[in-house]
Amino acid sequence: MMIEDLPKEIRAGLDEARRRDQKRKSRLRVQAGADVWRVQRLLDGGFALDATEVAHLRGRVDLYDGARHLMQCLIVASAVEDGELICLLKSSTRATDRAPLDFVRDETAPVGYLPRA
Repeated sequence: MMIEDLPKEIRAGLDEARRRDQKRKSRLRVQAGADVWRVQRLLDGGFALDATEVAHLRGRVDLYDGARHLMQCLIVASAVEDGELICLLKSSTRATDRAPLDFVRDETAPVGYLPRA
């Protein structure tokens, strides 16, 4: 039996259960200013959010896995499809814990200096 053969109410219930299960499993979240939304799933070039929580989203957002900052993303388009807000990214930059170097580091340079005795 195919899922398309089931009554409309049962299919809707199964879809809702699938969405609830995905929401519970995902640790990924998107933050834009003070607003935070849970990511339902990652896509190639974007991600999906619950459309009941947010109807439209554009601009720069931060993507987190729990408390760990993963990347900064620029959302250029978003559209609602099947209860999900599909956000398409123009760019995403990995977050690092240190500032980028603006000079070439010498491979033979000492790692540290010993104090004078």
